[in-house]
Amino acid sequence: MTTAAIRHGGVANALSDALTMIGRSIRLTRRNGETLFLSILLPLLMMALFVYVFGGAINTGTAYINYVVPGTILLCVGYGAASTAMSVADDMNNGMIDRLRSMPISTFAVLMGHVVASIARNALTTTIVIGTAIAMGFRPNGSFVDWLLAAGLLLLYVLALSWLAAGLGAIAKGVESASGLSFFMLFLPYLSSAFVPTDTMPSFLRAISANQPITPVIETTRGLLTGTPIGDSGWTALVWLAGLLAFSFTLAILLYRVRTRK
Repeated sequence: MTTAAIRHGGVANALSDALTMIGRSIRLTRRNGETLFLSILLPLLMMALFVYVFGGAINTGTAYINYVVPGTILLCVGYGAASTAMSVADDMNNGMIDRLRSMPISTFAVLMGHVVASIARNALTTTIVIGTAIAMGFRPNGSFVDWLLAAGLLLLYVLALSWLAAGLGAIAKGVESASGLSFFMLFLPYLSSAFVPTDTMPSFLRAISANQPITPVIETTRGLLTGTPIGDSGWTALVWLAGLLAFSFTLAILLYRVRTRK
């Protein structure tokens, strides 16, 4: 067999492994309806709380619901990524990975299954959040191209967080531990411009909120959906997310390999 054929066979086998694990992870998501329901319900409750309870007291220079929806979307993605960490941790600690180690299956395929399932979950939950927001009064003015760019940015964000969550799940000692390790994914949007402008915060907190990676992602998403200028936040968001994705992917693969060598 030629070297080219071997390489082709390796790539084909890796793709087949990935598709198998993707199908398995999506089936598990469908069976775990409680987690999926909570990942949709909690962001919706937070959006309703901020719009109907706090929104009237917060001045953002525009309708508050138009301001808060992008942050709610990223909060929703954080919940979805956290469930990825728990799914990986469950596989790592219930014997599933031990069974897979006896088979010629690629490392990439196992984690890819969980990441693609995370993308599918987040696509569903984001659609529901946007639909609910429109029913509540959200009026986006972005063009079709703006919506495509926003979707691409959110996809990059989902990938970065999902790979990071997969890595955290690989080293977690259990599902509860994975939930604790991924808590910062849920917390970071609160320290950004998701719910209030950063210039209303105390100076020490403003410095953190204005310079953390979530803020430019939210500002870019908000600008694209509402048809307002995004300034240099778009490039800043892309640089942050590209770096985070490269780091998360590398970390997840390394941690998985370290854990499965034991």
